[in-house]
Amino acid sequence: MTSIVETRTSEQVGRYLDLAVSETKLAAANMANVDTPGYLAKGMDFGGEMRAALKGVDAGTAPAALHVQLEDGLVARPDGNNVSMDRESLNLAEAQLRFRTGVALLRQQYQQVMDAIHADK
Repeated sequence: MTSIVETRTSEQVGRYLDLAVSETKLAAANMANVDTPGYLAKGMDFGGEMRAALKGVDAGTAPAALHVQLEDGLVARPDGNNVSMDRESLNLAEAQLRFRTGVALLRQQYQQVMDAIHADK
């Protein structure tokens, strides 16, 4: 039987990872629609979403729905599309870095748990 060690910190990191994945999906969707006339780039406020996620962990509630919004201030081409591949590539790289950071934090936490379990041996 496998037991999952779940702590407040692991729940927080789990939600952080979920948000990083959502950010990756948004950037990928924007990139996929770079040639779609009238398409407007979508995004999220990662910091705001993370603050809401942390409040949810503290309250013991399920993750809230992601708040996705149209990105303001982007220059639209004549066909109405405002996706910038440079911007989306940067957003994708940032999301990937966040994800890797979250995985490293989770690994570190589980290593500490394993070290504590094996400390008496």
